Amino acid sequence: MQSDAIRFTNQKNHNIHLYVCRDYDTISKKAAGLVGGMVSVKPNCILGLATGSSPIGMYERLAEMYRDGITDFSKVTTFNLDEYCALSEENDQSYHYFMREHLFRHINVPDENIHIPSGCTQDMEMECQQYDAAIAAAGGIDIQVLGIGSNGHIGFNEPADAFIGPTHLVNLKESTIKANARFFQSEADVPRRAISMGIGSIMAAKKILLIAHGANKAKAITATLEGPITPEVPASILQLHPDVVMMIDQEAAAGLSEYQPEGR
Repeated sequence: MQSDAIRFTNQKNHNIHLYVCRDYDTISKKAAGLVGGMVSVKPNCILGLATGSSPIGMYERLAEMYRDGITDFSKVTTFNLDEYCALSEENDQSYHYFMREHLFRHINVPDENIHIPSGCTQDMEMECQQYDAAIAAAGGIDIQVLGIGSNGHIGFNEPADAFIGPTHLVNLKESTIKANARFFQSEADVPRRAISMGIGSIMAAKKILLIAHGANKAKAITATLEGPITPEVPASILQLHPDVVMMIDQEAAAGLSEYQPEGR
């Protein structure tokens, strides 16, 4: 009988633990188990969280784990990757709103322990510096959850000529704007700028969990795992991180050639 998730490895990146899962539900269960396990082992852990469609299933599972009395989030601190510029926290397309609706109102993380960058501040440079300082003061992120864009972006770190280390202001690529237009009434309504943790901020996390599903992510996953490390594929920098877990479905894995199941 086929396993719900097959672990793959290769000679190039022993630090990346890749699980090809049967479907999105399996990804969500396994991802929630990993994050929930972190909370159980270290109740005051620091979680780096992501938005977008990829982690929604994981958040639903984490909420179930709280309701069932399995996981207590009362000592957890969270830091989100990013936020659109010029959207209020109450706007239903803001990432503040997204996180409240999909996770925070369903679990018991104290409000004062929730951190999401502000896209409406008057001083963006100061906001970026203070956000990184707050992460450092908390002791650093224990596990950072990531999705991946079809162009290989992580957070809102878009393809570029160089990696940007700290939290910073980003001009969104047209491909990202088009991909996110499905969440808005029209493409014209999608913000053109965002504030995002930088590559250095992400890479400073002790552990990284990347979730991806669907055929539209296959090209980015292949470039991330099997291509060169380049700022033109921001996620490729994960090849240099010491502890990465990637949970993807079979469609997202379709372009992989180097990875073989363990034991074969």
